[in-house]
Amino acid sequence: MELNIPLHETSQDFSLYEKRFKALADQKRLHLLSYLCKQGATCVCDLSEVLDLPQSKLSYHLKILLDADIILKEKRGTWNYYYINSDVIDHLLSEQLCCIFRPAK
Repeated sequence: MELNIPLHETSQDFSLYEKRFKALADQKRLHLLSYLCKQGATCVCDLSEVLDLPQSKLSYHLKILLDADIILKEKRGTWNYYYINSDVIDHLLSEQLCCIFRPAK
């Protein structure tokens, strides 16, 4: 089966997947995502304590996930709340993405 996708679009798609998979390839970020999945939108002030990370390290991990569009941020008063970007997670776990890497039959 041959993909009829122009090369430049495929490269852009692959770059986006690479960024997202790199963001997921870290145990601390996976713990963070797992927590957000279970708890829903969570204040940054609570995340530092729950994940036992100093603010600087937590900010680093949050930025990577935000830049990959895996999580989203909402400002409520003076605090930022973070939550899973369900559209992106659903796509990464979808049959559609799996089909890109399945051998043609």
